[in-house]
Amino acid sequence: MNDYLKLQGIRKMFGETCVLDNIDLEIREGELVTLLGPSGCGKSTLLRCIAGLSELDGGRILLENKDLANLPPRKREVGMVFQSYALFPNLTVSQNIEYGMKMRGLSKAARRSRCEELLALVDLEEKRDVYPQSLSGGQQQRVALARSLAVQPKVLLLDEPLSALDAKIRKNLRAEIRDIQKRFNMTTLFVTHDQEEALILSDRICIMNGGRIVQDGTPEGLYTAPRTEFVARFMGSYNVLTRSEVMALFRGIDSGMDSFAIRPEAVTLLHDGAGQEEAAAGAQLVNGMIKSVSVLGNIIRCTVEVEGIRLTVDLLNDGRWLRVGEGDKVTLALNPSELLHLEREGA
Repeated sequence: MNDYLKLQGIRKMFGETCVLDNIDLEIREGELVTLLGPSGCGKSTLLRCIAGLSELDGGRILLENKDLANLPPRKREVGMVFQSYALFPNLTVSQNIEYGMKMRGLSKAARRSRCEELLALVDLEEKRDVYPQSLSGGQQQRVALARSLAVQPKVLLLDEPLSALDAKIRKNLRAEIRDIQKRFNMTTLFVTHDQEEALILSDRICIMNGGRIVQDGTPEGLYTAPRTEFVARFMGSYNVLTRSEVMALFRGIDSGMDSFAIRPEAVTLLHDGAGQEEAAAGAQLVNGMIKSVSVLGNIIRCTVEVEGIRLTVDLLNDGRWLRVGEGDKVTLALNPSELLHLEREGA
């Protein structure tokens, strides 16, 4: 597939502050790309620039090789769904969905037909004549999604659309969004600061920091091979270690590198015989003490102190670790093959 949406040298300044610093990004037709990063890194600003809601200070936005930079928002063929829903409170659900089509001059019959199709798609047929204030947050967000799809945009922009919803609704709605995106083969840019959401939804993830894309790739590729300390810390609670810490934990190892990482699930905890079978051949054993234990659903996350170094260890919550607690002395199995070398820039 050819690149469908191209961002070339995108720059945006707020006063003397550079919010977007020469962003280059190419997106294929039908691809769902997530912009992931901490608050203030430029994710939402980039979406607003693509939509035409913020002016560029430099660069080009090409959609099917057509430069959008000087076009008003209504002529860009881009749909945007905001975190705040932004529904018209004085219009019913169906009127909200039809609004964009009405502004574009579609006939009443065409608007009605498209609206009914989208109401069925987002499972809100029975809410067509209801006003937004009578809907739940999840229902309002589905209306906002249907309204954006109604005008058949070439690109869909989703700016943290699920952040205001509770966990259960959020999980259900993100599955619906992904299903709709695939069904329409909709080229989509999704903004979030939630790593789990990005890993589940995306074809590709672009991690942003300080107005730049610091690494991009598939969800699996980014999680298993972070390039910098920042990406390792942001993507998966990696244990980021200095050269001296690695030499203390992995006796006899000195690669000459300055920064390393090891995934929390790649550290095997041995306690009262549990986990012995998981200690891979070639692993080094070190003794430590559990400093904290947190239950995260199907994962138990422990902080273990070894040689003054604190390591995060993730255990599958399968019943074997229920008696593990703070202050317990444990042994960790560390496999040198699990160590990743990192670049320090971006930390």
